[in-house]
Amino acid sequence: MESKRPEQPQQPSQQPQLEPIEELFIQMRHQPDPFHAPDPAAAPVVHDDAADTEDAQTSSATSTDKVKAAPVKKRRKSEYKHKRAHKQHRPFPGWLYAVLFIVFDLVTLAIVQWGVSAPTTNDSLNRVSLLDMIMKMGKGNFVFLFNVLIIGLIYLALLMLTNRFWIATPILTSVAIIYAVVNRLKIEVRTEPLLPSDLNFLHSDAESIAGFIPTGSAFLITMAVIVLVAIIVLCIVLNHFDGRHGSMVRGRTAATKSLAAIARILLTILPVSGLYFYVMQVGNVDSWAYKVSRAMGDTPSMWDGVYDAQRNGPIVSFLRQIHPTIMQMPDDYSEQTMNDVAKRYSEVATKINTKRSENLTNNTVIYVLSESFSDPTRVPGVKLNKDPMPQIRALKGETTSGLMLSSGYGGGTANLEYMGLTGMSMCNFDASLTSPYQQMLPGASWVPSINQMWGNPKNSIGLHPYEASMYSRAQNYKKMKFSHFYTLSGEDKISHQDHIDDSPYVSDEAAYKSTLEQVESTNNSQFIQLITMQNHMPYKHWYKNNEFKTTNKAGSEKLTDSEREDIETYSKGMEYTDDATMDFLKQLDQVNKPVTVVFYGDHLPGIYKTASKDEKNSIDLHLTDYFIWSNKASEVKGEPIQDIPADTNVYSSPNFFIEQVAQQTDSKVSPFIAFLTRMHQHIAAMEPPVVNKIQGWDRIPEGQAIYLNSKGDPMSVADMSKDTRELLHDYELIQYDITAGNHYLKDTNFMNLPNTKNS
Repeated sequence: MESKRPEQPQQPSQQPQLEPIEELFIQMRHQPDPFHAPDPAAAPVVHDDAADTEDAQTSSATSTDKVKAAPVKKRRKSEYKHKRAHKQHRPFPGWLYAVLFIVFDLVTLAIVQWGVSAPTTNDSLNRVSLLDMIMKMGKGNFVFLFNVLIIGLIYLALLMLTNRFWIATPILTSVAIIYAVVNRLKIEVRTEPLLPSDLNFLHSDAESIAGFIPTGSAFLITMAVIVLVAIIVLCIVLNHFDGRHGSMVRGRTAATKSLAAIARILLTILPVSGLYFYVMQVGNVDSWAYKVSRAMGDTPSMWDGVYDAQRNGPIVSFLRQIHPTIMQMPDDYSEQTMNDVAKRYSEVATKINTKRSENLTNNTVIYVLSESFSDPTRVPGVKLNKDPMPQIRALKGETTSGLMLSSGYGGGTANLEYMGLTGMSMCNFDASLTSPYQQMLPGASWVPSINQMWGNPKNSIGLHPYEASMYSRAQNYKKMKFSHFYTLSGEDKISHQDHIDDSPYVSDEAAYKSTLEQVESTNNSQFIQLITMQNHMPYKHWYKNNEFKTTNKAGSEKLTDSEREDIETYSKGMEYTDDATMDFLKQLDQVNKPVTVVFYGDHLPGIYKTASKDEKNSIDLHLTDYFIWSNKASEVKGEPIQDIPADTNVYSSPNFFIEQVAQQTDSKVSPFIAFLTRMHQHIAAMEPPVVNKIQGWDRIPEGQAIYLNSKGDPMSVADMSKDTRELLHDYELIQYDITAGNHYLKDTNFMNLPNTKNS
């Protein structure tokens, strides 16, 4: 016979189901407290058995009900309190986290974009806002979404790393605020955004950073701190009201906790790895990262760092410059190979120097990069009613002169300038390196520019009547050990800033006056670099009483009206340059110290639309004019060296100018200049592949580099002599060691003139 189970008290209906941990907690609250057991030493209590029996009978039912009811009542009370607390701090739903993720991602982008929108002395820098970036999506440019995606990957990695939404969010926004403020302050001081190379400065000279903070920045920094604190407080408040306190990945059991840990690790590694490989590959034109970046609308604007950051977003711009591909390492590159190269050209230098008597640095050498200077009468299909450069044309027949092969058309000034100042060639660089000034020099540890042969930095002066920020020139000239770089902005203001009629640019006459003042300020020999601006595009009827008229040559395609107007304005500017240059040379003739001038146009203006449509005109549209002239105080008085073949100097490129100056002045050479001398004897001019369109910054054009012989005819590498190919290979070794290698040549005398020490 089955025993009857005692009846269980009826449970209240619809009891809330509690978690096992909550059930255990409630049960523990009703267990006897072992720390409050009865004291054995206490006096015994005497009971009346009869009374006890009666009392027990009278109260048995009541006591039993109380004993049964007490745990249930307490349990209900605990459940009520738990339910009430649970109701006050309900966890944020997943969709709300997703919305907040997007919101804070966009806020972060807005913060960093604000950092590069600071007003500067150059009004043209404030050209692209965040709204403009968003509006470009309607034209198929998605660089805005690309910035959102990159920030999102960083955000995701932080979320998984901390596993707390309300910790990762203030970290992300705090870093963004600091980055934005640093950008804004740097633009105010140097008119350029934060570059990857600046991180090296923080590592090596962090103590000096306070000295770079401009005066009057206290308000900006204070407001940034207030915003930062406000965001942190907001996150603390939201964390309080979020029942899950921002926990991203959770597990309730041992198995699910393990899965959660694996998920966090993967969701941390994947975005970090993706960003790492993107940064390492985006500088290679054949990489997936490069293709993705361009497909999303990243359009490098290397001539202006601030504009580049505004146009493409400071994050995209910054990451693109972290790991540029400079050159591919030659297979035989080693310390022994470079020592052999140094020895080989040291012997060549010794042989050259036995026939020369002068010291190069006894001369003041002035490089004049004349903006867009070139003879318009040489352009196919263009006919002018008068000669815009008769005096320079006559001078070219009296001194070392010819045509310079330019890598640019309508742009690329800084690349020609870099080649002239260093003797390096753009031919040797990777196709991804479109601007050494922006992509390479800021992070370079050794930049042996030719001006350093003049010793003390006080002997090296740069002048440019425009903004110091263009191509990061101000910082690069410091790296090349120029003591001053005079411009329209910054601490070193150029002294003469006159314009001609309605032209927006400083005239060449004013630029020459500023240069002449530097020459006359000391009896020391100097190296001076002048970059003019008068003939920079655009060409919009700047000059009054312009008598130039342009037509097409017989049998050539008719020029458009806008093309004719541009050419006529440009030609008048050329005439002004012709006059100002000859006046400058006449004044230098009165200076009582040897002065040699290297004058060259950097590229043709990008105004010849009709001629540029024909690819057969590529070489013609990349040839500018140059001459090398010495004043009366010089030994050679402007005469070319007689034992040099007459046609050797007809064609050239900027990397060869310094060896031509040495010939012009009968000066002894360093092993490096000896190498350039031999190279120039085999190849007259060299540049990367060229195209008939305005200089872009996406990549160096595809194809074989352009090599010209002394007659101006293109050369094929396959048809070159063994000696010529060996010289080209030596050039690659030299340039790789200096720009991307281990600098083995730095410990030799390769860059030094006779009787000088390593620098």
